[in-house]
Amino acid sequence: MFETGDKIVYPNHGAGTIVGIEEKEVLGETKQYYIMQLPIGEMRVMIPKDNIEDIGIREVIDQGRVDDVFTVLRGEKSEMSQNWNRRFRANTEKIKTGDIFEVAEVVRNLTLRDIEKGLSTGEKKMLSNSRQILISELVLAEDESEEEIEERIDEIFVNKGEDEEE
Repeated sequence: MFETGDKIVYPNHGAGTIVGIEEKEVLGETKQYYIMQLPIGEMRVMIPKDNIEDIGIREVIDQGRVDDVFTVLRGEKSEMSQNWNRRFRANTEKIKTGDIFEVAEVVRNLTLRDIEKGLSTGEKKMLSNSRQILISELVLAEDESEEEIEERIDEIFVNKGEDEEE
C-alpha cells in the first residue's frame, strides 16, 4: 500500500513520512507496522499495516490543494453551537475525519472565536492540537518549514483581528 518515503496523514496525529516498515510483536501478536516520522517535534508513530483503512490513513494533499486550505482559513466563521459541549464534540468529529479542510475549518473557527470572546482551556488545547495537525500536513505538502507555515497562517488571523476592530 505505502512505501518508505511516502508522505501520509494519520488522523488525530497529523502528517509524516514513512521512514520504515518493521515487524513487531505487540501483546503476543506479530504484525507489520509503518514507522511514521512527524515533521514537528520529531515524534515517531507506529501504524499497524493491516489497519490503515480503518484508521483513515491517506496521502498528504498535493501542492495544488494547499491554496484551497488557505481559502478555507480565510473564509468566514461557520455557525457554531453556543453550547461549549456541543461545539467541542462537533469540532472533535471534524478533526477525527482526518480531512485537512475540516481541520482547517476547526482552526479558523476556534481562532476567530478566540479573537472575539476567548476560549476555554479545553478549546485552547483543541486549537493547539488542530493547528499542529494542519501545520504538519502543510509543511510536507509545501516543503516549507514549520515556522514559514505558522507565519502564513498567523498572517491571515492578524488581518482578520484588525478587520474585527474597525
